[in-house]
Amino acid sequence: MDSRISARALAEALGGWRGRGPAYEALADGIRLLCLDNRIAPQTALPAERELAAALGLSRTTVAATYRSLRDSGHIESLRGSGSVTLPLRRTDPGIEDRRDGVIDLQQASPAAWPGLPAVMAEVAQEAAALVARTGYDVVGDAGLREEIAQMYRARGLPTTPDQVLVTTGAQSALHLVASVLLSRADRVLIETPTYPHGADAFRAVGARLVGVPVTPDAGWDLDRAAQTFARVLPALAYLMPDFHNPTGRSMSPVEMAAFVDGAQRAGTYLVLDETTAGLDIDRETAGTAFPEAPRIIRVGSLGKTVWGGLRVGWVRAEADIVRRLASGRPVHDLGTPEFEQAVAARVVGRLDEISAQRADLLRAGRDALTRALEATFPEWEIPVARGGVSLWVGIGEPVSTPLVMNARARGLLLSAGSRFAVDGGHDRRLRLPFTAAPHTLERAVGILRAAWDDVRGTSATASLDDLAAVV
Repeated sequence: MDSRISARALAEALGGWRGRGPAYEALADGIRLLCLDNRIAPQTALPAERELAAALGLSRTTVAATYRSLRDSGHIESLRGSGSVTLPLRRTDPGIEDRRDGVIDLQQASPAAWPGLPAVMAEVAQEAAALVARTGYDVVGDAGLREEIAQMYRARGLPTTPDQVLVTTGAQSALHLVASVLLSRADRVLIETPTYPHGADAFRAVGARLVGVPVTPDAGWDLDRAAQTFARVLPALAYLMPDFHNPTGRSMSPVEMAAFVDGAQRAGTYLVLDETTAGLDIDRETAGTAFPEAPRIIRVGSLGKTVWGGLRVGWVRAEADIVRRLASGRPVHDLGTPEFEQAVAARVVGRLDEISAQRADLLRAGRDALTRALEATFPEWEIPVARGGVSLWVGIGEPVSTPLVMNARARGLLLSAGSRFAVDGGHDRRLRLPFTAAPHTLERAVGILRAAWDDVRGTSATASLDDLAAVV
């Protein structure tokens, strides 16, 4: 057993778990989804039956049946003296049954590789002898690539030198590095909710305490909540995705940007801007987000969304002294970004405007197809307008995101529930639907989703008689 989750924490993580069929099976599906999303790690002890029953307002009989279902499906085992412990998932485990051919996976919101990438890789391969002649260990990054990235920022109006750039193994690696070097256990981190879940994971991993600031597709960022958080909590760091925020798709206005810069400066907060989706403009009607420069602003970028998720090259752009601190702390995590990938990236960064234009065509086709299909199939849902990014943050009207995802999964459609993107629970009335797949695939996914919705909606409020008695 590696860890333990309390009944209260599990109840908060489950959110709106009630769905199709008996309450015990709906609860089991909610726990399965938490395991699939890695929000409950393998070898985690679950609460005792009596504790979880009290936290959820259920009978102990229902929780006992839930654990029995989880044992039968291989998600937990019950050990004498240790209670019930989660097990590592099978590689093909989709939650209920083995993965089948024809499964539509919309959990990963990443476009297919840029078509020009194979040719660039072939060019770099011709220079393999020169690449392997290097040591291969460089915690800062190739000088040529850092200059290309610096030039990209200069073209955006941000004077940048190569010593202000550190190359990492993707944006996620950059976030983990920033968190480990700049944060201490119990430091407060201001973070959007909903948010990019792996970003939140990076800060939780170092023991930081997350304080959520709401953001919605229509209203944007809650500036009153942000101002209160800066003034009362004095966060050590704030993590924001200002351009085509994942998952809402919202971009910051000048007023919102100024509010966060002012709050961060007053509180002495590092402002970490995740710019991984900034180049995914489809048809924005206004100029792109231009966050003003400030000494404690740290910008994180990567080629994962714009070029290919398998090209694991990211970077940090910050003041030179911050970059030096990050470089000093990096050997604890890794000893540098692979040379081949850096050589590919150096040829690609200067072409990002061209690549982004091609990406816009692909994303526009997916967005338009998904939006049309949803509007025709779910007139009762709230379908936001997305000017860019990779997904729609759809309002489904009822707090059944988790059972809906589990039902769709059994039908061969893999999605992420709204609660996956929450900082401290909630978002059970939301569903993230990426539009990075082909239009015909997205249209088929909506058809599957309709069948799942009809199934869940018909019995979403149903509870077993003993649960109702327990509540009374």
